[in-house]
Amino acid sequence: MKILALCTGNSCRSQMAHGYLQHFAGRQAEIYSAGVETHGLHPRAIAVMREDGIDIAHHTSNNITEYADIPFDHVITVCDSARERCPWFPTNAVKHHQDFPDPAKATGTEEEIMAAFRSVRDRIKHYCIGFVEQHVLAL
Repeated sequence: MKILALCTGNSCRSQMAHGYLQHFAGRQAEIYSAGVETHGLHPRAIAVMREDGIDIAHHTSNNITEYADIPFDHVITVCDSARERCPWFPTNAVKHHQDFPDPAKATGTEEEIMAAFRSVRDRIKHYCIGFVEQHVLAL
């Protein structure tokens, strides 16, 4: 099974989803992440995932067009912008959507910004647990 997590810049939300989906699905699925743009992997996303025992430091920031030839089974858009801007590409994938706030837009002190990243991380983790239970392990 092939699953794509898609967001605007493939820097935070889709990267976190990628990490959690891979962790919870194990070898039951191949996980990819991409953006409709590429903004580079956000260092705070790496940091908050590492706090939860998931290493995404080796991930790359990829554009959706790089995966045009992959026959995905599921595509998860993790922000409204990606759902609205996602270019059409040939796929029979089941499409899922869950809008998560962009932690990269958080402002305030470093503690407040990191709190925003942790909040989004925890919401994504919860979503990914349910997704894997329903669509990967239930098969």
